[in-house]
Amino acid sequence: MSAPSDLDRMKWTALGLLAAAAVLYVGATLLEPRHAAWGYAAAFGEAAMVGAIADWFAVVALFGHPLGLPIPHTAIIPANKDRIGRNLASFLCAHFLGTEQVLDKLRRFGAARRLADWLAERRHAEQLAGHASAVLRYALRSFDDERVRRFVGAALIEQLGRIDVARLGAQLIEVATAEGRHQAVLASVLRRLRAVLDDDDLKQRVAELIAAEVKVLRVVGLDELAGRYAAAKMLAGLIRLMGEMADDPAHPLRGKFDRYVGELAVRLQDDATLRARVEDVKHALLGHAPLAAFLQALWSDLVSAVERDLDAEASVLRSHTAAAVMAVGERLRADEAMQDWIDQQLLDAAPRWVEQYREQIRLYIVTRVQAWNAGEMTQELERNIGRDLQFIRINGTLVGGLVGLAIHAATHLLKAT
Repeated sequence: MSAPSDLDRMKWTALGLLAAAAVLYVGATLLEPRHAAWGYAAAFGEAAMVGAIADWFAVVALFGHPLGLPIPHTAIIPANKDRIGRNLASFLCAHFLGTEQVLDKLRRFGAARRLADWLAERRHAEQLAGHASAVLRYALRSFDDERVRRFVGAALIEQLGRIDVARLGAQLIEVATAEGRHQAVLASVLRRLRAVLDDDDLKQRVAELIAAEVKVLRVVGLDELAGRYAAAKMLAGLIRLMGEMADDPAHPLRGKFDRYVGELAVRLQDDATLRARVEDVKHALLGHAPLAAFLQALWSDLVSAVERDLDAEASVLRSHTAAAVMAVGERLRADEAMQDWIDQQLLDAAPRWVEQYREQIRLYIVTRVQAWNAGEMTQELERNIGRDLQFIRINGTLVGGLVGLAIHAATHLLKAT
């Protein structure tokens, strides 16, 4: 049974009790001369009618004017709709959006732990990866357009053209050489080259090259022997030199490398001729027509490759994204210090958010209530709470009758004494 039918049924029940009380009063009053007991029944019926009518008036006065009469202080809810909205908004903000209430809830909520558990669950990670893939797929399909490719290529070339390559190179060199980082890289490269050169196949190829160039030795049949000997000596010297440079930070050649790198950084910033040469090379590269075509084709190929993967049943990107999400969740779940940091950030930021948005929320509630149609709001409230209010009428009928009966009995008792 729907809510309006329940409300109507309760209204008819309350009205039926009022009618029953009226019938009882009339009948008992007529029969009172025959027996004194009917006087008690009449008193009950009379008081029950008074209680029922009084409570009917009170209930109806909440939502409208009883009998359509504009009696003062009736139609309380429609007349005070805006004030009710203001008070409701203030109540909600004071008791549900107070700074201390929000902070206390956040402390007990454990947001970081809940987030970690949510991310670590495969189902949630796959859902998140699926949503991210859908967004990325839509974005890529929107961007895979000739106009977009042309715009991206032109914009990229334009931005590259604005870069001061010489100054940027100097800054990169300065960063790389700070605290001797470039020397560590050089040592690593030298060790790697030494390992590459110390290879029998490479030595054989070098020997063949030397033998091919030394024609005079071919006459006496010493070309291969001389080639192998020269290759062995040359590569051994190179390997030894690289090993010495890699193992000795104070090696003279590494010092020369230091000075060259430092001078290059200074020249890239101060040498107008070198700077102009670098700019000419940059503009020549950027003005090269195939470069723009290459950038556009690269963009199109990248978009197509990502789209094919996202459309596949077993998408690598989607799988890796889900795995990454789960890894973050597992890592966060195991790192209590990080959880404490996240929770603390929320607690630190919450007062500012609450103070900033609480008044906006209050004004929003007030504005929404003011915009409601008073008649529709009254009908909706009566539909939701009117059924319970009908019990007030029923209780008023019964309680009023009992009170009338008690008063009637007390009056006769007093008269008898």
